[in-house]
Amino acid sequence: MTKLEGIGAFLATIDAGSISEAARQLGVSKSVVSERVAELERAVGTTLLHRTTRRLSVTEDGQAFCVRARVIVQALADATAELSERRGTLTGPLKLSGPVGFGVLHLAPALASFMKANPGIDMTIDLDDRFVDAAADGYDAVIRHGAVRSNRLIVKPLAPSRRFLVASPDYVERFGLPRAVDDLEQHKAILYTNRGNADWRLGSGRRQVSLRIPHSLRVNNGIVMRDAAIAGLGIALLPAFFVHEALFSGALRTIDIGCEFEGATIFMAYPKGRQVSAKIVALTAWLRQSFGSPPYWDPDRGRRSLQKKKGPQPRALP
Repeated sequence: MTKLEGIGAFLATIDAGSISEAARQLGVSKSVVSERVAELERAVGTTLLHRTTRRLSVTEDGQAFCVRARVIVQALADATAELSERRGTLTGPLKLSGPVGFGVLHLAPALASFMKANPGIDMTIDLDDRFVDAAADGYDAVIRHGAVRSNRLIVKPLAPSRRFLVASPDYVERFGLPRAVDDLEQHKAILYTNRGNADWRLGSGRRQVSLRIPHSLRVNNGIVMRDAAIAGLGIALLPAFFVHEALFSGALRTIDIGCEFEGATIFMAYPKGRQVSAKIVALTAWLRQSFGSPPYWDPDRGRRSLQKKKGPQPRALP
């Protein structure tokens, strides 16, 4: 066994939270993971993990070693990737994080076509709506919708995102059509819990107004919000990438109250101080081309783009 195998088992155990889960992810038995970690501990001459039948914790030495170990693993991955890039191919691991709803509807098809064009890439994609720490959590890049508040990241915009007030025709028939901001106080809202009741923000920059609307449902998933709006449970403020098909089919309609809501950007971010790999550069270009400008889910793209919901098929990138 090499020390690299031990380092891999050690990091996998920390990330997974248990030896059994690390073994499942690595595709080996629990005894193999335990032995690799134990051999690493013998090699470095200290205990890295406290293991009991009920819990696992990282020792102080283990925490210090973990920082260096991640650097070693990343350096090895970068060196391997550089060699493959010299040969004109994209190979090796690529670990990404993305938001759940956007990931299911739009990111997954684009990544599938990217992998078909680059079969040497071993991709891992975690869908999670929380904003993960790209460096600390071991991601090569994160894809998110919204604002970036970290100065430790390099941010590359992928596509603009507009948000619209929407409701079902049935809801409008039953409760009326709001035509001004004040009218919204008489209606029920479907709110995104990760942003609270102040989710409905008018304007941009310093000229913003937050609206607090009585709610019928609060949920942390945009797809569920869209479906609740289609069911007539209330009015929702959602990005176009969630509702473009429902608007096209007539299951939802936009509500114009005479002003626009705060927009956002879909972006890719990766840690500063790390040489950006050719895989990230290629993927950024691929996603931009896949989504289009304006993106294919934007209502302004019209009927043709809505019928091509997966977007234009990009050319293969080197």
